[in-house]
Parts: sequence; C-alpha cells; structure tokens
Amino acid sequence: MNSELSGKLIIIKDKKATKLYEKSHYGNMAPEGLQLSLIEAVHLAEKGKLNILKKGKTISLDEMFQMLRREELETKYLVFSDLRNRGYIVKTGFKYGSEFRLYERGKSPGNGHSDYLVKVVSEDYEIKASDFSSYVRVAHGVNKKLLFAVVDEENDITYYNIEWTRP
Repeated sequence: MNSELSGKLIIIKDKKATKLYEKSHYGNMAPEGLQLSLIEAVHLAEKGKLNILKKGKTISLDEMFQMLRREELETKYLVFSDLRNRGYIVKTGFKYGSEFRLYERGKSPGNGHSDYLVKVVSEDYEIKASDFSSYVRVAHGVNKKLLFAVVDEENDITYYNIEWTRP
C-alpha cells in the first residue's frame, strides 16, 4: 500500500486504509485519507505493509529511521513497535502528558477505554520526585495505570507498571 509524506504526517488514500483504521486501529481518518504519525508509518513500512512516498519517490527504511532520529522519536518508536508486536493497540497519550495510551488485547478505541498511559524514558533519564508523582497522579485521575518504558543504550526495553495506592 502506498502513502504520501505530507509535512509530519503520512497520508494513505488507498481504499484499504479504512480496513487498516477500523481493524488494526492505526492513525486517524480524515477527509483526505488515513493520517498516520511518522512512528506508525515507519512501523508499518518495516513490516513491509506500507511504502512511503515523497513527491512520488519511495523513501527507504534508512531514510525513515533518519527522520525518526531528527525528530527525536527513535526511542518512542522502539517502544511503540515493541508494544504493537505484542498485540496491543497503541494510540497517542499527548492529552494525558504521556507518549502513548495502551489498550489491552481485545480492547480498542471505541470498544473500551485504554488501561495504561505509557511514559518512555532512556535509562539515563533523571526524574524529579515531583514529576514522577504528577505522572502517577494524572494516570490515577483518569483511571489508568502508568507504564514506564525504560530504554537502555542497547535498545532493550524494561517496563515498570506503576499504580497509585493509598497507604
């Protein structure tokens, strides 16, 4: 399936895009077609399900990964891709101050609420206790658990499930 790079979005105008949206919950439908984030598009391209074009010319996977690096999205991409490969639906968590919302297997947008907010950090990330507390408080306030995804320098990911408890 072909798509076109348009600014920071990738747009699929193919009729198969509706199936990709409705069944697999990628992107957002818009009048011009299915809009994918760069992270979603690179994930699909890496799986061989999408070709990304710029002015009619195919963008290579290497070029796509360079785009991720330029936008400082490489670490987020690793977590997104890992969670998608595990069968989860992953949507943006921007509204909640996190990178992603995570839907358990069998749930999806419009068919249940997300269970987790995912915060992506590198292993050398220094966090203030007040910031950490605010992440947990926001997650609890919207009835979600906080999943900290820590990516090390070898690109291995360790997940920490953090829940608010009352002492």
